[in-house]
Amino acid sequence: MKIISVREDPSYKTKAIAYFQDSWKSVLPIIYEDCISHSTESRNPLPQWYLLEKEGQIIGCAGLITNDFISRGDLYPWVCAVYIDEKHRGNAYGALLLEKAKSDTKQAGFKYLYLCTEHIGYYEKYGFQYIAQGYHPWGEESRIYELELE
Repeated sequence: MKIISVREDPSYKTKAIAYFQDSWKSVLPIIYEDCISHSTESRNPLPQWYLLEKEGQIIGCAGLITNDFISRGDLYPWVCAVYIDEKHRGNAYGALLLEKAKSDTKQAGFKYLYLCTEHIGYYEKYGFQYIAQGYHPWGEESRIYELELE
């Protein structure tokens, strides 16, 4: 298993854009293209985009960003777009991406990490605690979770 930071290895940029676009079809393709393209030269520690590779094949992804299109702009950073290909689920591979996001969050000097989701039960296994509801610009709401980093 290999976790690839697109910022650390920009040669993966095109693969990352395509993988995120394919994994998150509800997001306009230009969003990931623009975000990932500009992340490799950012002056700030965020955003970060990650790929999970197994035996030369990309099987998952995640991002670490300043705001996940949610009303709580006072909270950041956010882990987002956590995805594992269906045939590889059930092996705790998502935990590897979460650990990388946690590590980079700490390294950037943040004490907390956030995420928004409709899933109940998954992220709690990794120490996240529900703290509030948040609201998206398109009218939906999501559960907001927080993880205090040690």
